[in-house]
Amino acid sequence: MTGWWWLVLGTIAIVASTIAFSQLSPFGGGKLLPVDQRVLEGLAQLRTPVLTRAMVVVAALSSQWVIAALGWATILVLLAVRRFRHLLVFLGVALLIHAITSSLAYGMLDKLSALRPPGIAMLGPAGLSAYPVLSLATLTGRLVSMLYCLVPQGRRRQAGKAVVAAIVALVALARLYLAVDTLTSVVVAIVIGVMIPLVAFRLLCPDEVFPVTYRRGRSAHLDVGGRRGEAIRRALHDQLGVIVEDVQPFGWEGSAGSTPLRIKVKGEEDAWLFAKLYARSHLRADRWYKFGRTLLYGRLEDEKPFNTVRRFVQQEDYALALMQRAGIPSPEPYGVVELTPEREYLVVCEFLDGATEISQAPVDDAIIDQGLETIRKLWEAGLAHRDIKPANLLVRDGKLYLIDVFFTESAPAPGARGWIWPTCCWSWPCAATLRVFMSGPCASSPSRRSARRSRPPAA
Repeated sequence: MTGWWWLVLGTIAIVASTIAFSQLSPFGGGKLLPVDQRVLEGLAQLRTPVLTRAMVVVAALSSQWVIAALGWATILVLLAVRRFRHLLVFLGVALLIHAITSSLAYGMLDKLSALRPPGIAMLGPAGLSAYPVLSLATLTGRLVSMLYCLVPQGRRRQAGKAVVAAIVALVALARLYLAVDTLTSVVVAIVIGVMIPLVAFRLLCPDEVFPVTYRRGRSAHLDVGGRRGEAIRRALHDQLGVIVEDVQPFGWEGSAGSTPLRIKVKGEEDAWLFAKLYARSHLRADRWYKFGRTLLYGRLEDEKPFNTVRRFVQQEDYALALMQRAGIPSPEPYGVVELTPEREYLVVCEFLDGATEISQAPVDDAIIDQGLETIRKLWEAGLAHRDIKPANLLVRDGKLYLIDVFFTESAPAPGARGWIWPTCCWSWPCAATLRVFMSGPCASSPSRRSARRSRPPAA
């Protein structure tokens, strides 16, 4: 709500200042407002040589070179951490503040004489008093934007707000002491400088979706605590009818295109679900991945980037259903859960409890035979997994399972290949790597009807 209050207050300040300055000469008789005159006269009585030199230094913080240095430093940091959405909003906020304050300042060019305090000497460099509102509003907007771009939400941001408020208040006091600005122009500048970045970042870069963080790790992995964790529990209960006891990250070291989760379900003992959280960040990552792969190797068949997150998750859910219908040993799908429309979704399926990645499991002839049989079943069903690697092959109780079926292609073109690389094959003599190539026309093509889903373990 504070963002909306600042928006209303900023709109009132801009409109009121425009009307007041436009009617200053005919209605004000070329004089300052009484409150502005009294404030400047009171501060002028406190002037001393030492204090004046200090105030000149403090007021210099609102000079253009300081503001430009802060802006370039912020841009370099955002580029280094690859926070491009924040960068675009930061640049847009800077342009909008400059446009609004410049319009107000240029509209007062013929009325600057009316804004000069009569009988009070203006101290400091002449550049500090070029135009009212512009310098202080730009400095305030720059500091608030840096706060929302660079400081993580929480105690550090709250402390940063206090620091920014102290800096702005001190600079405003210095400009009033030097009679560079008036109280009215200072208030208008601060309101504009706070309102525009505050509303812009809360609407376009909400911390719940685009958090400011410097933790090391894959950018694909989203925080599943706080409000997002509550949304996951509520959505699973409303859409799948299960009561969630715990949501845990799972297998993040082998996943770069989603946020995999292990979900404990209330009711049955040791009942777990596996889910993948997809968001817009994963959609953008998929587009860049396919673009880079196309430049290096060419496009695979008629593959194209997805346009929406909904279509993104539907692809994996449909691929899981195809695997089940083809008899491929893979997790059983339970459906798609919507967290935020067109923004965040969960793909929920069976959790293979007790399964081990093939690189950490003993590989014998039986496992090798199951791998060959899995490739044959894929071929007979007209499917190509296209991402078979040790991280996507699990072994449980001597049975091989194929997971992560997102890149599955239905009815692939002749020449498509399936790869299976068990890295533990050095325990199997003369077979450091097992590759199974598929060539020739497709045996069959599955229909596009989605398979019937079973219910996940419920309470």
